[in-house]
Amino acid sequence: MSRIFTTDHRRLGVLYLYLALAAVSVGTVLSLLIRVHRIWPDWRLPLYGLMKPEDYLALVTMHGTIMVFFVLTTAPQSGFANLVLPAQIGARRMTFPRLNAAAFWLAVLSFVILLAAFFVPQGAPISGWTHYPPMSAVAASGPGQGAGMDVWLASIAVFCFSAWLSAVNMLATILTERCQGMTWSRVPMTVWGWMVASILTLLVFTALLAALLLLFSDRHLGSSFFVPMGDLVNGRIVGHGDGSPLLWLHLFWFFGHPEVYIAILPGMGLATSIFANFSRRTVRGYRVMAGMLVAIGGLGLLVWGHHMFVSGMNPYAGTAFALTTMAIAIPSTVEVLGWLVLLSRGGLRLTTPMLFALGFLSFFIAGGLSGPLLAQPALDGYLHNTFFVVGHFHLVMGMAGVFSIFAGVYYWFPLLTGRKLNEFAGKLHFWITLICAYGTFFPMQLSGLAGEPRHYERLTGPAMDFSGILANERGITFSALTMGAAQLIFLWNIYRSARRGEAAEANPWQATTLEWAPAGVPLRVTHGPYDYEGEAHGAKRDSAAPEVILCQWEAASKQE
Repeated sequence: MSRIFTTDHRRLGVLYLYLALAAVSVGTVLSLLIRVHRIWPDWRLPLYGLMKPEDYLALVTMHGTIMVFFVLTTAPQSGFANLVLPAQIGARRMTFPRLNAAAFWLAVLSFVILLAAFFVPQGAPISGWTHYPPMSAVAASGPGQGAGMDVWLASIAVFCFSAWLSAVNMLATILTERCQGMTWSRVPMTVWGWMVASILTLLVFTALLAALLLLFSDRHLGSSFFVPMGDLVNGRIVGHGDGSPLLWLHLFWFFGHPEVYIAILPGMGLATSIFANFSRRTVRGYRVMAGMLVAIGGLGLLVWGHHMFVSGMNPYAGTAFALTTMAIAIPSTVEVLGWLVLLSRGGLRLTTPMLFALGFLSFFIAGGLSGPLLAQPALDGYLHNTFFVVGHFHLVMGMAGVFSIFAGVYYWFPLLTGRKLNEFAGKLHFWITLICAYGTFFPMQLSGLAGEPRHYERLTGPAMDFSGILANERGITFSALTMGAAQLIFLWNIYRSARRGEAAEANPWQATTLEWAPAGVPLRVTHGPYDYEGEAHGAKRDSAAPEVILCQWEAASKQE
């Protein structure tokens, strides 16, 4: 029981990763059911029967919610930060251990509440993970919009409190617990990612909680924040005030777009660390790259309106949001160029963590290239409600985020267990997942260009006929099924290696960040986190292996 009800940050990090594993397992099963239904809409599921349109929409809603909140937010931010953040800055623990434990158990409670939506009368909500009013504000708007919608609101409200507590703890730890010599120019890039993501969390989850409370008020307290006068739902007038669905869009997307960076910034910091390590090169533009992470976070707060180009937005406001959306590509491009400089001289060690970091870079570029297209109001008007957008955000947020999680697990697994993951199984897992990810999500953009709409339960019917792209849909589904099966390789690798894997050295990757330093020794940082080149910076080298730096840190003297 002490291992479960613990305040130790490293054990909590492992528990966060277990929570993310449970969530991604459920989310993956839901996504595969979605894909199967799109090519065989009349197939009867074992023990369930025919999937109705509302069942399909419920799967879409719950899949999106689970993956965004409990996988892409929980694993890279709360999970990895608890595992290595204190060690990376030379701290003994998180600043507020009990607050840290409370944040985890609130996240667990939130996940359990969310899953309960499947079992309430009429089932889970069907208005998508974005829950636009009036559908989300009126229980009579469809199956699942009654108790299921209330359960969703309760779950995400609890998650907001969990995210706040976790973010406060991380910021307090980074600001107050750094060891001797750990100046801002010496913290690892992962710490910059966690810090900026924590600041974003405090700001945008506040807006989300406000939106949830207002929506609950509309549903149960007779207010009219989001439902306009005279709105007609299912044959009856439900609007009785001067509310506007656009208010929900502003509040939700003020959270929703920075959420992309909360999920991706820790991965960007990790990618820098891994590229520097396995190329054995110093990050020359360290301050610029750290500044670009801060710039991405700042600009991420200013782009939410590009999700609303088709809402009747004033064209001048649309132009402003288009400009800020294109502007955010500048710091992202600087980051990519910095990574390419690190990789440019060759001599790379293509270990499994390095391969997954390269996969992260690949998806970040491939998904990001379609972002400027959606930043143009004229183009977005056509593409907005199509599968082009689905393919875009699954590449740039979903796959890039997931590959950064895999990179972190493969990289830090020896730190947690003292053993290495099997390299052959890891590389097999990487290549199958990479190929199938592109085979799943890139064709979605082609379907979107052909006009395939989002959230449609089937592609053929009396009012429409997209039978011409059914072959593309079948390819997407078979690729998704193969990608899901490939994750069994990863789970087997984790299970087997934790018990009988190859024993790892104290610092198996010859890294120069502090999480690999000897435990229990007071540390004083003497130079930057990625000093892999030259003795000009005071690094000590092993003459037998001159490329390996042994001391990025040194024990602090008792006098100090």
